[in-house]
Amino acid sequence: MFRRRPALPDDVRERLGAARSDVLAVAELADGWAVATRAGLAVVRGEDVLRRAWTDVDAARLSDETSALTVTWVDGTPATELALVDRSPGGLPRVLHERVQSSVVHHEQVALPGRRTVRVVLRRDADGRLFTQVIGTGHVDLTDPSTARAVDEAEARVREAAGLS
Repeated sequence: MFRRRPALPDDVRERLGAARSDVLAVAELADGWAVATRAGLAVVRGEDVLRRAWTDVDAARLSDETSALTVTWVDGTPATELALVDRSPGGLPRVLHERVQSSVVHHEQVALPGRRTVRVVLRRDADGRLFTQVIGTGHVDLTDPSTARAVDEAEARVREAAGLS
């Protein structure tokens, strides 16, 4: 009925410098470990360690067919593919979803000419600070006056909706 989360090897925990109380979920990968902490997501593969804050995550998708969890980033860096050993739907995928969603305070999607869109997102970082992100699809020219105006207006509405000026 209840599954124990896999035990994070001590050497991996030491490399991350993660206290046990900071670790929220662990997933063994085909080529390493993924660790959800209070601050963000860490992926350890051999000597490589990727650390990203929850506010860096744009989206995550779990493939039903392959059990691969694909994480996309707000800054447009290539997606991170996590080949999960355990195919159960809970654990790391659930915690990742919850943490990313809890970082989003308010958002608004803005339609731009040329069938492009941007999302203006007010997020809360691990320290509780609020900040906005503008996340575009495709090429969005923020130097274009009409685009800049639409994004600025959306950012003002998002901040106002949260009681910020």
